[in-house]
Amino acid sequence: MRRDRLDALAIGLLLTCCLFWGLQQVLIKLTLAEMPPVFQAWLRLGGATVLLLLWCRWRGVSVLQRDGTLWAGLLAGLLFAGEFICIYTGLERTGSARLTVFLYTSPFWVALLVPLWTRSERLHGLQWAGLVLAFGAVAFALREGLSQGEGATLAGDLLGLAAGLFWGLTTVVIRSTGLVRISPEKLLLYQVGVSAALLPWLSLGLGEVWRWDYSAWAWAAVAVQASIGGFLSFLAWMWLLGRYPATRISSFSFFTPLFTLVFGALWLGESVTPGVLAAIAAVAIGMALMNRRNPAS
Repeated sequence: MRRDRLDALAIGLLLTCCLFWGLQQVLIKLTLAEMPPVFQAWLRLGGATVLLLLWCRWRGVSVLQRDGTLWAGLLAGLLFAGEFICIYTGLERTGSARLTVFLYTSPFWVALLVPLWTRSERLHGLQWAGLVLAFGAVAFALREGLSQGEGATLAGDLLGLAAGLFWGLTTVVIRSTGLVRISPEKLLLYQVGVSAALLPWLSLGLGEVWRWDYSAWAWAAVAVQASIGGFLSFLAWMWLLGRYPATRISSFSFFTPLFTLVFGALWLGESVTPGVLAAIAAVAIGMALMNRRNPAS
C-alpha cells in the first residue's frame, strides 16, 4: 500500500542507509590505496548479485518469471551502471568534494521529472524550499573542495553531473514503469546484475590491473560494501521506492555526504567544523519541509 508521506519506519530506514553510505565512502577511499576503483566497484556489485540470488533462493522469491518488465529493468540497470561508471571515472578528473556536489543534483532531476508521470509527487512552495535548502547545505559543507581548482577539470565536473542525472533517471524509470510493482529483489537484481556484467569490461578497458593478493583489510572492506552497501541497503532502498514518494526518498540522500564528513573525522582524523554541524541541521530542516503534505492532499 503506497503512502503519500514518509513515516517513522521510512525515515529510520533512510537515515540508516545514508549513515552506512557515508561510512562506505570512507571505506572506498581507504581501499583505493590497494585496489583499482572500477575493479573494486565490480567486486562490490558482483558480490551483491550473488548474495541477492542466495537471498531469493532462501526466501523463495521468483525473479525469473515473465512480467513485462524486462526492457524497463534493463534500462534501469544500464542507468545504474552508468552512474557508477561516471562516479569512478570522474574521480580521476576532479576532486571528490566537487564531484559529490554535482552528484547530489539527483533529487532535482527526480523532483522535476517524476511528477510528469505521477502528479501526486509534485512538489509545492515550501517543499521546493526544503529541497533547495538541503542542497545548499551540502554545497556549503563541501565548499572548500568545491572552490579548489587543483586537479579539477570540466570533464570531471560533467561526469559528476552525469552521474547525478543517471541516478535521478534510474528513479524516474522505476516510478514511471511497471518496475514499481515488482518485488524489491527483482528490481535490485536488474540493477546490480547489469552492472556486474558491464563493470569488468570497463575495468579492463581502462587498463586496471587485477590482482588477488590484497590485504585482509581490503577484502574485508569489499565484503562489507557488497553485503551491506550493495545488498542490504539497496534492497531497503528498492522496498522504499515501491511504497513511498520517490521525491521525498531521493532528497534524503543529502545526508550521505554529510555523514561522510563525520566518519572522515572519526576515522581519518579530518576536521568537522561547526559549519558541517550546521549543514546537518539545515538538511534536517529541509527534509521536514519536504515531508509536508501537499496542499491538495
